[in-house]
Amino acid sequence: MDLKLLLKSVLLGVICYSSAQQEGNECIKANAKSCGECIQVGAKCGWCMDPEFLKQGEATSTRCDELESLRKRGCSAAKVENPRGSQRFLKNKAVTNRNKGAENLRPEDITQIQPQKLTLSLRSGEPQSFNLKFKRAEDYPIDLYYLMDLSYSMKDDLENVKNLGTQLMVEMSKITTDFKIGFGSFVEKTVMPYISTTPAKLLNPCTGDQNCTSPFSYKNVLKLTSNGQEFNTLVGQQQISGNLDSPEGGFDAIMQVAVCAEHIGWRNVTRLLVFSTDAGFHFAGDGKLGGIVLPNDGKCHLENNMYTMSHYYDYPSIAHLVQKLSDNNIQTIFAITEEFQPVYKELKNLIPKSAVGTLSANSSNVINLIIDAYNSLSSEVILENSKLPEGVTITYQSRCKNGVTGEGEMGRKCSNISIGDEVSFTISITAKQCPKMGKPETIKIKPLGFTEEVEIALNFICECDCHKDGIENSEICHKGNGTYECGACRCNEGRIGRQCECSTNEVTSEDLDKNCRKDNGTDICSNNGDCVCGTCECKKRENPEERYSGKFCECDNFNCDRSNNKLCGGHGRCECRVCICDANWTGSACDCSLDTTTCLASNKQICNGRGTCECGTCKCTDAKFQGPTCEICPTCPGVCTEHKECVQCRAFGTGEKKDTCERDCSYFNLIKVKDRDKLPQPGQAFPLMHCKERDANDCWFYYTYAVNKTEKEVHVVETLDCPAGPDIIPIVAGVVAGIVLIGLTLLLIWKLLMIIHDRREFAKFEKEKMNAKWDTGENPIYKSAVTTVVNPKYEGK
Repeated sequence: MDLKLLLKSVLLGVICYSSAQQEGNECIKANAKSCGECIQVGAKCGWCMDPEFLKQGEATSTRCDELESLRKRGCSAAKVENPRGSQRFLKNKAVTNRNKGAENLRPEDITQIQPQKLTLSLRSGEPQSFNLKFKRAEDYPIDLYYLMDLSYSMKDDLENVKNLGTQLMVEMSKITTDFKIGFGSFVEKTVMPYISTTPAKLLNPCTGDQNCTSPFSYKNVLKLTSNGQEFNTLVGQQQISGNLDSPEGGFDAIMQVAVCAEHIGWRNVTRLLVFSTDAGFHFAGDGKLGGIVLPNDGKCHLENNMYTMSHYYDYPSIAHLVQKLSDNNIQTIFAITEEFQPVYKELKNLIPKSAVGTLSANSSNVINLIIDAYNSLSSEVILENSKLPEGVTITYQSRCKNGVTGEGEMGRKCSNISIGDEVSFTISITAKQCPKMGKPETIKIKPLGFTEEVEIALNFICECDCHKDGIENSEICHKGNGTYECGACRCNEGRIGRQCECSTNEVTSEDLDKNCRKDNGTDICSNNGDCVCGTCECKKRENPEERYSGKFCECDNFNCDRSNNKLCGGHGRCECRVCICDANWTGSACDCSLDTTTCLASNKQICNGRGTCECGTCKCTDAKFQGPTCEICPTCPGVCTEHKECVQCRAFGTGEKKDTCERDCSYFNLIKVKDRDKLPQPGQAFPLMHCKERDANDCWFYYTYAVNKTEKEVHVVETLDCPAGPDIIPIVAGVVAGIVLIGLTLLLIWKLLMIIHDRREFAKFEKEKMNAKWDTGENPIYKSAVTTVVNPKYEGK
């Protein structure tokens, strides 16, 4: 199992390494023939303009490489063409800090988004980022257009809406001092085959004695005005109409309200459209029922405030409607009765910056519905951008209220924004490639439902700065067969070669191949390149650091000797399979140092005067000396005394250095053995010194000292040898003899006393035995072993 895991790990490492190589190789793999092509590959690619940069056999495309690789290959920073992207703010007016009741400002003087205009210069693969601020200005002007369904089922609703103007003015004055309101109505298309009724019926489509107006598609009753009483008057004059089917033509009306800005009176302020109905809606395709097949053109067709092309154009599609509402910065509030709530909630999900409110049966709650919907819509900001040019991408990152952040699609929006709150977005724009024509493009970013926007001009860096200094038909490019730019020839059509010296039609392939074979051999370009115009152009390796070179591509920079698994030991460079060593290094793999500082002994002599310094390491010529600088002599006199205190403190915790043992005596490895027979013996591959030392208590300890290569080793007997002194022996012998004598005496006395005691007890026993009188009564439980049986026939005869 462990082996399998190991193999998997190795394989994964190889795959990851290969992937990394591939990813880091895009500059080389692009095979760019010019500086302009090179810089479009990616942001990390540069082009070397140095005319002497290429080695023999290297193709022009090898001028394009990663910046660090170009530096290592000898191209100075001044000769590297590496244009970078930039940004310039053309209009960067700060957001408005305005309080309600402050000085009156024109809508165009109020700024809620910053910056307003900038220019980005884009280099392929290099993102350009900038911050966008948004702040909801207090007392910001609002335009509200009330679009109402006047089919017969909305009769009671119309009565409540007649006083809407003044009431709504009062409520909206709590939000803004600059408020305008307008009114429009709709019923249905007036196409006879579609209505399926008589002309007389069209004059009064209602039943009974009800007085109704003729059906119409859309009517702009009142242009936006700040006069609430005028709203009440004109709405009060409206009459209910009718039609035969339940869905209404509301989409026709919404389209005209969105695109007829001049007729409606829209200003560049917050635009609200309240759409009120108790029915569903017709959309694109339904007009075919009335013989209408032309799709809606999305243009304004109001004459005398009436939509005149309802019989000519079909209903708009939902997508078309979404586009026009967004283009004109209109936020929609659907005031819908309970029955059709599910339908319009689905529609809301398709229309950004829209809301749905439940309208009571007679529209009595319409004011509260509008206020709640407005607060909901205005508390959220959603950024959208216009169509991006081909190859351009954009990302958003939001920093909203209370530290909330978002990325991806969530990076476009911030919610729960109150008046006066400021939020910001980081916007990054990246060009993956240059547009086909390379012309500047313009995109716009704006918050949905707001008229303000950011205009961004995109300029694309498709050529290097040195391109403009190019010399057409230069003599350097073989008598004017190409343009000399950025240190290389860009050949005219039909010419090839590094200097455009060859025509594709001038020579045969045999002539070409002959010049590409070394020593008349059979291998073209040593099998490491292609023959182009009689000249070898060497192949490229997967690893951008590895290259073939030479007239016949016979050289490379990766097949030199290695040391410690490093090419040229990491102390040189590989040229044509031979290591060129750095200063102070030599050897075929540059692994031999010429620096002698590592061989200096403490007496400042090289190898202590007892050896030679080879490749930074001492070779000791005196067999008794060893160590990195030939200063260690394990068999020299005084070695045992030198190490005595440290061995004593580390092995037994005694001696003069017991308090500083850890600091002063950690220079050797200590190994304990049980007895002297276990100590290393002479004859090892390294010198060995046997030592016997005595401590302050006259105890002996035994150890050996040796230097095994660079490691110092001490083997020590783990027990001290403490022999007894001659003056102590008689005392100990006397004490022992005395103890033995006393013991024997006590033992004899105890034995005598026991004998006397036993004799007395025996005499007493004998006496009691003689005086004893035994009772001869029968044992009550005794039974004889003999049984007597009398024969009944026996008569004694």
